[in-house]
Amino acid sequence: MTIHKEGRILLLVSLLFLFILNGILFNFFAAPWTWIVLVISVVFYLLILQFFRNPYRLLTKADLQVIAPADGKVVVIEEVIETEYFNTPRRQVSIFMSPINVHINRTPIEGMVQYFKYHAGKYLVAWHPKASTENERTTLVIKSNSGTEILLRQIAGALAKRIRWYIAEGQLVSQGQEFGFIKFGSRVDLFLPLDAKILVNLGDKTKGGVTVIAELTK
Repeated sequence: MTIHKEGRILLLVSLLFLFILNGILFNFFAAPWTWIVLVISVVFYLLILQFFRNPYRLLTKADLQVIAPADGKVVVIEEVIETEYFNTPRRQVSIFMSPINVHINRTPIEGMVQYFKYHAGKYLVAWHPKASTENERTTLVIKSNSGTEILLRQIAGALAKRIRWYIAEGQLVSQGQEFGFIKFGSRVDLFLPLDAKILVNLGDKTKGGVTVIAELTK
């Protein structure tokens, strides 16, 4: 396991701050408060450290399978009208990422980026029904080698106020490729064709780049 590039500076600054803070406390204050603060500092740092972990993954590769774009929990499976790009009914599958999940986002299929747009917005809790259309978010559409288009949306939550992405329109992407990162709790929406066979259920846990979300007909 390695540390993701998005967290390296934050982890370094946090370590320096906590080191100085605890050094001051141990020099000017008496126990037990100094030890209590030290324990809290260690726990706090370990929480941040695990958040930015980048574990090794044996990625799932299959042309007709849609792979989970993120670690988390399936919180939505429903038919909706997607209004930004398709303007037609789609099958939506949403994955909620809690602060303890790995927050790397991966491409669910291989293909070409047909569309990408960043939207500034609100910071409603990630499971709010309007988060998909009102929160800060990015929208990404990938066209598979067989011509099927999949829409993917990164959504910032109440704590996640920094979305990163590493892709652009016209770029070729491989399945499971890292394309972004969302800091401190968030959600990813998938919009699939209506004839896609959904292979997960509400409440299922997913692993980005590994769990098969659905099968496509072409």
